[in-house]
Amino acid sequence: MEKRVSQYTLLLLLILSLPLYSIFSQTTGKIAGKIIEKQTGEPLVGVNVIVKGESGTTTGAATNQNGDYYIINLPPGDYQLRAQMIGYTPVVVENIEVSVNRTRNINLELEQGVIQGEAITVEADQISVKKDQTSTIKNVSADNMAKLPVENLSEVVNMQAGIVNGHFRGGRMDEVSYMVDGIQVDDGFSGSGRAVDIETEAVQDLEVITGTFNAEYGRAMSGVVNAVTKVGGNKFHGGISGALANYYTPHDDIFIGLEPEEITRNQDYKIHLSGPIIKNKVHFFVNYRFQDNKNHLNGIRRFNVDDYSDFSQPNPNAWYSEHTGDSNYVSMNGSKNHSFLAKVSPKISDEIKLSFLYTLNKDEWHSYNHSFKYNPDGMAYSNRDSYMGAITLNHMLTHSLFYNLKFSYINNDFGWYKFKDPQDPRYVHDAYYSDYGPGFFTGGQEKGHTARITEDYNIKFDLTWQANEHHSFKTGLQYTDHTIDHQYKQILNRYERMGWNEEELDTLSADLIQQDPTNIWEWSVDQEGNMHRDYIYYDPITMPDSSIYSDIYTVKPQEFSAYFQDKMEYEDMVVNFGLRYDYFDPATVYPSQRRNPANQQVFYEKDEQGNIITRTDQNGDTMRVLNKEKMSSYPDAKPQFQISPRLGFSYQLGNQAVVHFSYGHFFQMPRMEAMYQNHSFQIAPNDYETVQGNPNLEAQKTVTYEIGLWQEINDNMSLDVTLYYKDIYDLLSTKVISTYNQIEYGLYTNKDYGNTRGLEIKYNLYSGPLSIFVNYTLQYTRGNADNPTQTFTRAGDSMDPIPKLIPLAWDQRHTLNVSIGYNQEKYGATLTGYYNSGTPYTWQPLQESILSRVNLYENNAWMAASYTVDLRSYYKIGPVRVVLRCYNLLDRLNENYVNPETGSAYTDIVRETEIASHHSDFNEFKDRYQNPSMYAAPRLIKLGLEYNF
Repeated sequence: MEKRVSQYTLLLLLILSLPLYSIFSQTTGKIAGKIIEKQTGEPLVGVNVIVKGESGTTTGAATNQNGDYYIINLPPGDYQLRAQMIGYTPVVVENIEVSVNRTRNINLELEQGVIQGEAITVEADQISVKKDQTSTIKNVSADNMAKLPVENLSEVVNMQAGIVNGHFRGGRMDEVSYMVDGIQVDDGFSGSGRAVDIETEAVQDLEVITGTFNAEYGRAMSGVVNAVTKVGGNKFHGGISGALANYYTPHDDIFIGLEPEEITRNQDYKIHLSGPIIKNKVHFFVNYRFQDNKNHLNGIRRFNVDDYSDFSQPNPNAWYSEHTGDSNYVSMNGSKNHSFLAKVSPKISDEIKLSFLYTLNKDEWHSYNHSFKYNPDGMAYSNRDSYMGAITLNHMLTHSLFYNLKFSYINNDFGWYKFKDPQDPRYVHDAYYSDYGPGFFTGGQEKGHTARITEDYNIKFDLTWQANEHHSFKTGLQYTDHTIDHQYKQILNRYERMGWNEEELDTLSADLIQQDPTNIWEWSVDQEGNMHRDYIYYDPITMPDSSIYSDIYTVKPQEFSAYFQDKMEYEDMVVNFGLRYDYFDPATVYPSQRRNPANQQVFYEKDEQGNIITRTDQNGDTMRVLNKEKMSSYPDAKPQFQISPRLGFSYQLGNQAVVHFSYGHFFQMPRMEAMYQNHSFQIAPNDYETVQGNPNLEAQKTVTYEIGLWQEINDNMSLDVTLYYKDIYDLLSTKVISTYNQIEYGLYTNKDYGNTRGLEIKYNLYSGPLSIFVNYTLQYTRGNADNPTQTFTRAGDSMDPIPKLIPLAWDQRHTLNVSIGYNQEKYGATLTGYYNSGTPYTWQPLQESILSRVNLYENNAWMAASYTVDLRSYYKIGPVRVVLRCYNLLDRLNENYVNPETGSAYTDIVRETEIASHHSDFNEFKDRYQNPSMYAAPRLIKLGLEYNF
């Protein structure tokens, strides 16, 4: 009987718990406040409060005996609020921006004496936005995103304070959870990135949490990103756009092959449409985007994959080289991307609403590999076909109680290979795969082959109860069933691994058999009269999972979580308290003896004299007795669970300031790849060649503290200051294990530690068409390893372990983002500047230096600072808007990484012996270290047309 909880048991538990628990939908907000009489200050009872959304829908409430009201379950967007009562002048509040998971406090004073039909109109104040913010949260509306020089959600996220190249407040990149309409869409296998991507045009509200977060959020330690998608209304709206782009830079010696007249180098086309299917009943929203980008890094097709070259001899007269390529420039970091989203929202009644969401991503992209500069067709490429379907039921039981029931399915099909079929006849012999002499491959192909399908079935039920004006209770659960079908294969030559069959042996002479027949070749002549060396005996094959040349498995881990949370809201103070429970079952086995995990060595019991002990079985046969202590059995991995408390509060200081404090424990299981890698438990014959997964990994843990002050300077200006500190425990690491035959390999474990402390300052100004956003981050990030295998790699290089905390690779001291915009209906422009003080790199002294004998730690020096300016501008001509975007407007050569000896990109300290060992008739030695990917992209100018209605 299995020890782990089966998926059916968890599903039954979920169904039985539906009436009791819930996960908050994370897609709605709330408007609340108090209404008093202006002359006396007494609360007014029975005031009608009506809010009207952008789509024209209305909902409302009435004030109670204390003058309090609240309206819950409001989708993000702009609202108008009207408060009216017989005998009092109505008050209308415009431009109330409701954000996901936030309360907008609108307190009003009504004045006696009214001329029928007249009303006082006011604007919502800033304090109403910040009052309930108990941690660092940034909500970016659709209107704000449209004004920025950004074109995807990742760029919007990276503009926020505390985020450095995808690292949230010093955490590793896999410590962030991504959500669409409250549904987690993380790529759980790799741990970083998303299984689903949506476009900015499809997002109504983007919630970015970089500080502590409430108990409703899980599977994250450093941050949460939640994108709430748009819905259709009773009016048809839509738009279509197209844009062409190219790079314009004087650095054509670095970025080769960029032609100024190639205006179609990058292409971008978008279309969206929304409106009613049945007015007031069924609405829809559809968005599609296609991109075909060659981007900025080119190679030269001097060689084809089946060209053979030999530069091994020191005498140039002995060199041999076939180069039958057409010498054309070829994009080496291009991509093609399709993104589609459709949402249908039937309204069954005023209380019951449905939502059907479907997303599709179809992507293909190349990652630049400098070694293939002259043989670009030999590179493998990545591709992804992913889709998500989700159904949401929203039921408003009373004006203070509603629930959401969500079902979702995500299918993510990822591949990395040259050809999809690992036995494709277009694979060529490995003899062509050589870079000896020129330092670049003069033929051959990348022979790795990864194909992986991950499926997630998810069910969530949420119930939100506004018990009274002070308490909003949330309690919830979630169940997720994962399926991972992973297939990594190394493409090998059948003749080398399997040998020859009898018919093939008959065709070989005895002399050839004594030689290495796999290297037999013959001459051929192509149509242009060029001679080719053709290797005869090549047949691509892959090995089964029982070898070190593949990693093939299917696993079905399960997750379950529940939480309780109380949001306590008072006149001057808001308190968030919550408790969360997380459960994870890896649903696999592990070897009981890590020194002999696959039983590749067989050990028998021996007596005192050293003789093998035998026994007789039931059939009378003599059997040798295995030494169970040195042999592995395969028990079930143990499920993991955690309980984490969350606490946050904010206190209003007068009418223009709010101080907040928050504290929390945040748990996250390591990426699933680290649990299941090397699923056959086979150990390669060489030291430090194998890293093995560990399904008994524990959850990683972050303990975070945060305190902040928000100050309204005037009606249009505010300043926000936040201090934070966090400890990160039990981070994924790799320890060294020695087998019984003294082969050392790595096993993932929880051993690493890090901490972060920092200061964030944010300044916002809104004044009519003018807007200014400034955020600055001062941050110190320390730890004992950048990545899980760093300690293992150091051991393999005979380097001592790191006994102290060092700067991590993303320890950027100063980060400054400034955005200045002036936007009106007919024209507008926004400039955004980014300043980064530089991240660490590992400086390596010359081998001739005495310092090379010192065991230097990683990240012992800093790269130079970088800055970038981006522009978005538009001008409307009739119904058409002309849009000009410019990225890296100043054409800065910002470094992505540097040479470890010089500390600069595109440079090296060249020795005479290195020049002497460079054998080539088509390039120089400097070609090896002058890698254009060391720099960020040059200036890109993008011109487009948009038509919206």
